[in-house]
Amino acid sequence: MAASSDRSIRNLGALQKTASTSRVLNLLAVAGEHRKDPEYSAMPFFRNPLLNESLVLKHRLRADEQFLFNDQRHVATKVIIPFERSDLRMGGRSFFVGQKGWLSIVQELASEDDRIMHDVAVLQALDEIPSLDPFLLREHLNRRGFPISSVYFSISEADMERMQAFVGSQIQLLIDMAFPKGSDAGSDRMASVLLSNQIDERLEPLRLVMRLDAESYREGIFSWKGFLYYKWALADMGPKLATVLKELPMLRPVGPKDRDLMAYIQESRTRLIKNIQQRRREVAEALQVYDDAYRDLTHNGKPMAFRDFLLKAPTMFMVLGERIGCISHISSFWRYRFKDPRDLAAPIEEIVDILADFESNLASLDSFGA
Repeated sequence: MAASSDRSIRNLGALQKTASTSRVLNLLAVAGEHRKDPEYSAMPFFRNPLLNESLVLKHRLRADEQFLFNDQRHVATKVIIPFERSDLRMGGRSFFVGQKGWLSIVQELASEDDRIMHDVAVLQALDEIPSLDPFLLREHLNRRGFPISSVYFSISEADMERMQAFVGSQIQLLIDMAFPKGSDAGSDRMASVLLSNQIDERLEPLRLVMRLDAESYREGIFSWKGFLYYKWALADMGPKLATVLKELPMLRPVGPKDRDLMAYIQESRTRLIKNIQQRRREVAEALQVYDDAYRDLTHNGKPMAFRDFLLKAPTMFMVLGERIGCISHISSFWRYRFKDPRDLAAPIEEIVDILADFESNLASLDSFGA
């Protein structure tokens, strides 16, 4: 188990008292806020105490980290066990889910704890999804058979209601096609069913319309929900990203000025503005694949186009999740760190770390799969 001392740990020091983001699952912060909540102990995220106060990251692999894996991947799930829970800047012990020998690392961590195989299965489930967005994380873990307390997921009731209303508006035409007029299925009711953790038998007419087998249908529906969630999230994120793009040029270092670091900051800000805009366009283009397929189904009467989308959706969902997770992390971290737009200043070393973290997360991915 390697000791972590890179920029990701130093940046995590700033996240010590915040909620999770799409890139970081901050179980240490959840423990600090909910440790006395009975449900926190009754339905823990991990059963092992050390893991249940860890930090889980979606980490973009560097070239010198690829050798740790037998497969090729851009992003890995990294688990960090802090050395000192009161100060994350001290670093911690870390491992990647799926790296060579990772199960031995977890067994060593657990010692004689025979509950660890449950936690191994949870870690594998986390590695199956592209980002740690709370809504999708809760949905995915529930469908994998891990009912976890809601205190671990920062989803407000208001957000759930807005999301449900958005899904209802998106699926209205499909509901009209799949369910006969006069039935008791309405868009709001079916949106609620679609957002539930199980594939409800009331959605069986949708499977028949799509002519899909049960497994392809289950995976496709989950990924469809992911697309709908990301479409909603992108619209919700738009103003926050606009704020980042507006304020980024105004970020100024305080304290002694190093010429090389100042040059890096200037160049990095220019690259970030360009790359954030590019990633947002890529996400919009990916979502357009869904929009086109849905339009063919609902307006042009071509259900096979949407069927093809559902079959491809799980793969596309992974890439889309990586991309939107990057820009979502930037927008949420920025507002946390720079709460007051009139005070966009920080020590030069911290600014360099923040910009380097953002740039690393925006590193190029393969083109969106067809």
